[in-house]
Amino acid sequence: MSSLLLKSTAVVIWLALVGGLSELLRHRGYGPEITRKVVHIGAGHVILIAWWLGIPAWAGIAASAIFSLVALLSYRFPILPGINSVGRKSLGTFFYALSIGLLIIWFWPQGLPQYAAIGILTMTWGDGMAALVGQRLGQHPYQIWGEKKSWEGSLTMLLVSYGVCASVLLGVQGPQLATWVVAAAAAMVATLLESASKYGVDNLSVPLGTAATCFWLGLFW
Repeated sequence: MSSLLLKSTAVVIWLALVGGLSELLRHRGYGPEITRKVVHIGAGHVILIAWWLGIPAWAGIAASAIFSLVALLSYRFPILPGINSVGRKSLGTFFYALSIGLLIIWFWPQGLPQYAAIGILTMTWGDGMAALVGQRLGQHPYQIWGEKKSWEGSLTMLLVSYGVCASVLLGVQGPQLATWVVAAAAAMVATLLESASKYGVDNLSVPLGTAATCFWLGLFW
């Protein structure tokens, strides 16, 4: 229990640092979308901490369940105003927390936490950077199911997703042909899922879809 307490403390410290950075940027005049993306990207790295420190599955699942409940309550009560106030109808915060728990349930018992990390980091970095680039540099818009996207944002999603998938796979299995091919396939799946999402469901579909693609293609290969 003392070991788990120390590991949990590391997670809490990291989240506190992410939250503190977001607040610092807000006080310095940065807009809500920037500060929200800092939390969106930074908080996702708890999956790496959980992997590296060997946090047990039950602890990760319990934390996911608690944060999922808090996220649902925050849509009715002003618990997380800085995260949920994005000017659009979205359940993204809830799906974010839920996806972490589902990936831990799936991959932790198999001893394959790298796929959970791939899913979460693709969602946090890929979606986060795509949104920032699309809003600031997007000059070629398109729509899917009424959702406005840009080709610049989608290209960013593709490239960042590839970088994330390839980096994790490279660290686990080395520079094989499978590393680059599987990463490319997963990046395309992530980009398609992000482009076709509504109501923040990409925070669930992207991590699950990306992790599943890497896992199943890895088995096939």
